[in-house]
This record gives sequence, structure tokens and C-alpha cells, in this order.
Amino acid sequence: MAAPQQRLGRRAEEAAATWLSSRGWWVLARRWRSASGEIDLICLDPGGALVGVEVKLRRTVRTGGPEEALDARRVVRLRRTLADYAAQRRSRATTLRIDLLSFTLAGAAWRVTRWPAIDEW
Repeated sequence: MAAPQQRLGRRAEEAAATWLSSRGWWVLARRWRSASGEIDLICLDPGGALVGVEVKLRRTVRTGGPEEALDARRVVRLRRTLADYAAQRRSRATTLRIDLLSFTLAGAAWRVTRWPAIDEW
């Protein structure tokens, strides 16, 4: 049985997929792995870009916000993993990008924020 933290993380990934789909994105893969690492979601955005989406959830920001959870080394690994996916699937997407989708607790509700192109920061 998955630990409560893992179950919450999976629920956040499911909510992220639903949120993106409702905005015209196509979810192509979930928790996709290669030798380079793992990406929570791989999507095609409405503009045709292939996007690796990292999902982060925080109940509190005492230890930092979700956007602070990714360092440069992790972003490089995500980018390599997305490139692996594109090569394996022979993707025709001309643009590859890494986005962060963060969930933070705001009162009794979750607030969703999309941080586009974190690999260009």
C-alpha cells in the first residue's frame, strides 16, 4: 500500500492531468521513465509543443514553495528525459519545454499555478 504522501502526490498528478486536459492539452504519458529520469506528465499543449510537466504539491510553504523544489540539476534531468521520450516516440514536435504545475493549499481549497518554461529560467 502506498504511503499517504505518495497517495496525495498521485492525486495531485491526476488533478494536474484533468486541469490541463480541460484547457485543451493532450496528456500523452504519466510517470514516464527513461535512463535519464522520470517525468510526472508528458503532454502536447494547444500550440503543439511537447511539454514535460513536473507536478509539485505543498500543504504549507514553510519549507519553500513548490517552485523552489526544483534545482538546475533536476531541470536538466527532466529536459533529458523529455528528449528521450521525443526520440523514442519519434515525436514531430519542434518545441520541447518543461513546465511546473504547483498545487498549494489556500484555506480549504487548492490553488493551481502553472510555471511555464522553467527550463529557460
